Amino acid sequence: MIVSGLDPSGGAGIQADIQAVTALGCHPMPVLSCLTVQDTRNVYNATATDPDIIRQQLQCLADDSPIHAIKTGALGNADVVDVLVEFLADHPDVPLITDPVIKAAGGGDLADDALITRMKERLFRHAEIITPNGVELALLGGDEDGARAAHNLLEAGCHSVLATGGHGEGAEIVNTLYHRDQEPLYFHIERIGGEYHGTGCTLAASIAAGRASGLSARASIAQAQNYVLRAIRHALKVGHGQPVPDRGIPWES
Repeated sequence: MIVSGLDPSGGAGIQADIQAVTALGCHPMPVLSCLTVQDTRNVYNATATDPDIIRQQLQCLADDSPIHAIKTGALGNADVVDVLVEFLADHPDVPLITDPVIKAAGGGDLADDALITRMKERLFRHAEIITPNGVELALLGGDEDGARAAHNLLEAGCHSVLATGGHGEGAEIVNTLYHRDQEPLYFHIERIGGEYHGTGCTLAASIAAGRASGLSARASIAQAQNYVLRAIRHALKVGHGQPVPDRGIPWES
């Protein structure tokens, strides 16, 4: 199940999620949490879906189909979080992968203060993994130091934090998995260079697909990173902004 926003450019959001989980052998059940005015350069406006419609969709799907994992992206507003948390309380054994979308790469806002607070106070404790990039980690964890910010989130109730390193520098991207009472686990990936539209969505959705397929959290992360790297290597020039990972290429694990 995917709860995320619509990107009309097709580069990020729920379309990226659908493409990623399909490529990795899963069937997506998409629940649209918000509409955006967006292209490959930035986000210019967003409006949340009626929370009651989302509540009805979640219950309808749960009554009809088994749910093996849940992935969330841009959620629209704090009321949508409340609806989602109510649903998660009734499905505690379903792995939740949360991409805490706050800003577009171009700087446009996708979450206000109320939504950020509600995610931190209510949603994150239900997530098996949250996947913030460096900017999101500093904002959510209240510290520019990534390790301290991740520790703050773990202390606040997060189960584990996968801090993504795509915005850094160096020959490799280093993604770091922080877990309470355990040493950090580092994943090293080749850095292709440049910025790409929708990589965060693709990574989180791919992790959820791995979990839905029965892989462990660590194996899901490893598979997801390899898939994202392959998609970036074949990135498409869709508009005047960032290239879009080609998530439709044939995938072999």
